[in-house]
This record gives sequence, structure tokens and C-alpha cells, in this order.
Amino acid sequence: MAFELAVLPWGACEAHNYHLPYGTDIIEAEHIAAESARKVWDKGIKLIVLPAVPFGVNTGQFDIDMDLNMNPSTQLIVLQDIIQTLHRQDIHKLIILNSHGGNDFKQMIRELGLKFPSMFISQCNWFQAIDQQLFFTTKDDHAGEMETSLMLHLRPDLVRPLSEAGEGKGKRFRFQAIREGWAWAERAWSQVTDDTGVGNPKEATAEKGEKYFNAVTDKVAQFLEEVAVTERRDFYV
Repeated sequence: MAFELAVLPWGACEAHNYHLPYGTDIIEAEHIAAESARKVWDKGIKLIVLPAVPFGVNTGQFDIDMDLNMNPSTQLIVLQDIIQTLHRQDIHKLIILNSHGGNDFKQMIRELGLKFPSMFISQCNWFQAIDQQLFFTTKDDHAGEMETSLMLHLRPDLVRPLSEAGEGKGKRFRFQAIREGWAWAERAWSQVTDDTGVGNPKEATAEKGEKYFNAVTDKVAQFLEEVAVTERRDFYV
């Protein structure tokens, strides 16, 4: 069977406050990729979802137990091997469905695009696809209302009672340039938050999670469909 597009979910293994599992980003990536692809597949478009990569960049969390780090240089090697295999099997479109804020594949895509010029390689961050304010009371940076609601919908058996969750209070850099977004530095996570969360999960519900999941997978599915059916010569308008 010929596939028009491959989707690679990419997560991370890291602490998510006291109430969510370390595999939260992986679970979210797998479910969102599968449901988005299903919506496209049901239209007769052939695409394939690859197994999720379970480790992400957690260099700023080196001192938090069981937060497992994969360096960007390692990610590049893994991604190159996957792309090389897809290329050999005549699958020339790949979308990395990113589920972790510490992952950034842009420079890797630039480098690999030179090595595999016939490949279309893209990354998308599902957590940026939909405005959280449409569904949630408080903005979620990590393990807050959005992620907790999503996990209550997807895997409630893995969510501890919200009474056990920390408040998810997070500190910000004092530097104005970083606050305004035109400068950047990596956060030392253990100095930013006491419970590893940034975002209050207390108002999370499974109902909110279901509505958000449906909206996000609709939006991601639209992107997958557009890439799958568009010829390379027609990418630009």
C-alpha cells in the first residue's frame, strides 16, 4: 500500500505535577495523532502514523528524578534514520506531531532538507493549534487545566485525584526582554516551580478535555489532509 504521508508523534518523559503520569506527553501525542489521522483516512486518503518517540529534550530538568533527556543532537540522528527509511520506501512527506514544548525540530528540518531534497518535512505543535481560552479558565503551560482535562478524557485511570495536585504556580524570568518574547533562555525547571507544574489544574474536567480533543484533532486533521493531497509543485500560492 502506498502512503501519501507519514505522521511521527514525538513526546517526552517528564514529571507533570503530582497527579499526571510521566508519560503524559506521549499519551497525548499518540491519541491526537491517531484520531487526526483517522479523520483523514476516513476520507479515503492514505497516511500512516508511526510509533511515538517517547523521549524529548529535558536539559532544563536534569535534576528532577526520572525526567529522561534526549539531546537535540540525538534527536537529529533518530530523525535522520526515520527519514532515510521513509525516503527509501517512497514516502516523501513527513509531519512531526510535537507534544513537548522543549522539542524544537526547525534546525533539524533545515539540515535534513538539504540531505533529502525530495522530502517535505514539517513539525506542528498540537498544543498551539487552538486558543486555550475557548475551552479553559486558566492558561496551561505544563500539567495545568488543559493537559489535566485532556488526560481525564483520554486516560482517567492514570490521573490521580486533583486534591493531590499542586497549584502549578510558576515563576517567570525577571528580564524584560525575555518576558516580551524577543529574547530567550532555557528555564531551570526546579527553580521555576515547586511541584513541576506551571498552570493550575484544579478546574480541569473530562468534559472540557473531550471538547478540546475534538477541536484539536479537527484542526490537525485539516493540516494532515492538506499536506497529503497537495502536489509538491502546488505547495505555494
